[in-house]
Amino acid sequence: MTLKVREYSICDSYAGLKASEELRTELILFVGKEIGAFAKPEIIQFAPGLPKTRSGKIMRRILRKIAANELENLGDTTTLADPAVGEQLIENRANN
Repeated sequence: MTLKVREYSICDSYAGLKASEELRTELILFVGKEIGAFAKPEIIQFAPGLPKTRSGKIMRRILRKIAANELENLGDTTTLADPAVGEQLIENRANN
């Protein structure tokens, strides 16, 4: 039995890059070339920021739950520096 895990990437838009289909395609091709076809993401979600703690650590647990579409229970989010970032990620998740 073969199990294919659906690859999901969340890209923080920084350095003035604008989210576009051209950028999405370029990122997929780059990953395929540099890492390999097995690592190409099926979905790329652009985000204005990533959920970080007040000390600046990225909360990967929240990113994993959003990617898995487990939006009901993100766990403790009281340590987020900007709770609006998590809400924006969830809102944009529905569009992908």
